[in-house]
Amino acid sequence: MVKYFIYCRKSSEDEERQVLSIEAQLTELREYAKQQGLFIVREYYESKTAKEPGREVFNEMLGEIEKGVASGILAWNPDRLARNSIDGGKVIYFVDTQKIVALKFPTFWFEATPQGKFMLSVAFGQAKYYTDNLRENILRGIRQKIRRGELSAKAPIGYFNEPRLRTIEPDKKTFRKVKEGLEAFATGQFTLTGIQRKMFSLGLVGKTGKPLALASVEHILTNPFYYGHFEYRGEVHAGSHKPMISKKLFDQIQSALVANGKPRKKRGPKNFQFLGFATCGICGYAITAERHIKKSGLKFIYYRCTHKSKTISCTENRFLREEVLTEQVKNLCQKVSLPDEWREKYLARLESEQSESRHSSNLFAQNLRDSISAIKEKLERLTDAYLAEALELAEYQERKNVLMAEKKTMEERLSDFERKGNHWLELMRNWIIEANQALNLTKQENLSGMRDFLVSIGSNRRLAAGMLLAEFKNPWNFLAEMPAQAHAFGAGAVNSEANQIWWTYGESNPDLAHAMGA
Repeated sequence: MVKYFIYCRKSSEDEERQVLSIEAQLTELREYAKQQGLFIVREYYESKTAKEPGREVFNEMLGEIEKGVASGILAWNPDRLARNSIDGGKVIYFVDTQKIVALKFPTFWFEATPQGKFMLSVAFGQAKYYTDNLRENILRGIRQKIRRGELSAKAPIGYFNEPRLRTIEPDKKTFRKVKEGLEAFATGQFTLTGIQRKMFSLGLVGKTGKPLALASVEHILTNPFYYGHFEYRGEVHAGSHKPMISKKLFDQIQSALVANGKPRKKRGPKNFQFLGFATCGICGYAITAERHIKKSGLKFIYYRCTHKSKTISCTENRFLREEVLTEQVKNLCQKVSLPDEWREKYLARLESEQSESRHSSNLFAQNLRDSISAIKEKLERLTDAYLAEALELAEYQERKNVLMAEKKTMEERLSDFERKGNHWLELMRNWIIEANQALNLTKQENLSGMRDFLVSIGSNRRLAAGMLLAEFKNPWNFLAEMPAQAHAFGAGAVNSEANQIWWTYGESNPDLAHAMGA
C-alpha cells in the first residue's frame, strides 16, 4: 500500500492574511483521502512563499520521502508544491527515480508516465510564469506610483495609507505630535534618548504601547518623507503627499543629530551662570564650574576644562574666575552691538529703501528660478547618462539624491521669498534694534541675557589661554571684525563704518534675509 504525506501551504507569513487557507486545504484533502481510500501517515503545512527555494517544511518532507517513510504526496494543486524551477525539478526527479510513485491532487490529474511528468512540468512552469508575471505587474504598478510621487509602502508614523484612494494622507491623531517632536529636536536641546522621552510624552508609542525604539526615532529624524521627498531602493524621489516640515528644518535636524551625538549632562546650579556655555579650545571638551570658599568666607566661582578627553592630552590648566569671564562676555557683546547713532542712521536709511528694493528682489527671485532650471537640466542629463550605461546605478543614485536635495532647498527659498517679498527690510530692522539692545544688556550686567544673546548669534564658543573666543553668524561677524575705534561712537566712525555695513548687506538685500537665517 502506498503511504502518503499531506502537504499544505499558504503564501503569506502574516497570520492575519489567508487565515482559513491552511485549515480549508486540510479539510478538503482529508475528505479527498477518505473518499479515495488513501493511507495518510503524516501532515505537513507551512506559511511560506514557493517562488524561491528554501522552504524548511517542504525540504523536511522530501527528506522523509528519500528515507522511504512515504512514497506519495497529496496536495491541493501542483502550485502548492512549487513555484520555482528548483523545487519543481526535485519533485519530478523523485518521480523519475521512483522515490515518489504517486502524486494526488483534487484539482489536477497525474500519472507517473512520460505524458504525466510532462504535464506536471507544464503545471510547475505555469505556476512559475504566474509568479514571475505577477511580480512584473506589481513592479510596474510601483514604478507608476513613484512617477506620480506616491510611496508604495507603509506610511511612516504621522501619516496613514488611505485605502480608498490608495494614497498616503496625514494622520489627524499623530501628524501634529510628530511635527512637534521634529521641531523640538531641531532646537539642538535633545539627544536621541531625550527626544524619545519627548515623543512618548506626546503619545507617540510603539505597537506594544512602550516608547518608540531608538532605531525608530532615528529613522523618523532622517526620513526625507517628512519634507516632501521619499526614498525607494536608495533613490530619492519628489513626493505628492503633504510635507510635515520644510527642507530647511530637516537640514537643521540633521545638524542637530551630528551635534548631539553624545549625551549631555544636566545643567548645574543656576548660580553657575556660564556652565555649558563654552568648550575647551584645546581638547574640545566641556568647561565645568567650581565654587571655592576661602578661609575668610569669601566665595569664588572658577571655570576650567573637564580634562575628560582620552585621545587628546589637554594642556589647558587655567582656572578662570567668573568675574573675568563675565567681563569677556561683556566685551564680546559690545563688539557686536550698534551705538544709538548707528541705529538712527540705519532706520532712516531703511525708510528710503522701500521702493529701491523691488528691482533687486525681482533679480534675486529670477536667479533662484534659473538655478532650479539648471538643476532640472542636470537631472535630465544624469538620467540620460544612466540610461546610456555611462554611469553605474550606485553613482547615479548618489548624484541624483544630492541634486534632488539641492533642488528642494532652492524651491523652498524661492517659495519663502515670493511669500515674504521685501520681508528682508523688516528682518534688517529687527537686527538693527537687537544689535542696539545688546548695549543695554552690558550696561545692566544682565548675565543670563548676555549669555543667551551670544548663544543665539554665534557658535563655537571656547576658552583658550584664559580668553573667550566665538564665531558669529552673518551679519554679526562683520560687526565683530570691525576695529575697536569704530565702536567709540565718533561721528567719523558712524559715517564710514555704518556706510560700509550698509553697502555690504543693504545693497544685496535679498541675500541679507538668507544671511540672517530667514
